[in-house]
Amino acid sequence: MAEELKSRPGETAAHAALKRLTLLWAQAHGYSACGFEVQLPRCRFRADVAAYRPNGNEIGTSAVFECKQAFPDLRRDNGCSADTANRLEKVFRRCQVLEKNLRIHYPALRIPDSLFSDFDSHNFAAIDHRGYARVLRELSALRNRLFDCTKFERLIRYCCANLFFLVLPKRLFRESEIPFGWGALIECDGNLILKRKPPCHEVSSADRLKLLERIAAAGTRNVNRQ
Repeated sequence: MAEELKSRPGETAAHAALKRLTLLWAQAHGYSACGFEVQLPRCRFRADVAAYRPNGNEIGTSAVFECKQAFPDLRRDNGCSADTANRLEKVFRRCQVLEKNLRIHYPALRIPDSLFSDFDSHNFAAIDHRGYARVLRELSALRNRLFDCTKFERLIRYCCANLFFLVLPKRLFRESEIPFGWGALIECDGNLILKRKPPCHEVSSADRLKLLERIAAAGTRNVNRQ
């Protein structure tokens, strides 16, 4: 298993080591079924590690672990969609005001490409307006953040598992930055320490079993690669 982690394309040794420690921690805490790079139910995301802990004759507990070994990687997935959407709305309104004023002050920018003049396009790029260009850059960044940088929040919303753990090196741990609804496991001297206990989220029995099936499928893929 360790060899398979080391050989995964595009993955750093530090990230692979965190995943290996996560596997050991999960197994030590009763999660007898574990898998790497597991496609999660109800969404398009993969978990670095997913695990399932049996509960006798009852349906067991499912858990998702996300390993982060660098600040940019951590903060990329830790966006808040509500804050981002609010900011996006403000910047979009600012863009509309700018375009309205530019149409008034630079009528020559109009491109007669529509049957009705009110719907004609305008070549705002022709005047190289720095304020307008800055607003467009922020709009693009906010849209990307809204749809691509809220992974932690969306995993909670989609009810992918009962428990969610963020796995970090000690140097990256900032309790204020741990996403809402997640626990935190901190790597220290080659071991993982539980620094924040995650709340247990309500997940249907069917979705817990579906995650167990996907853990098994991920394990089969790993065996086939060997």
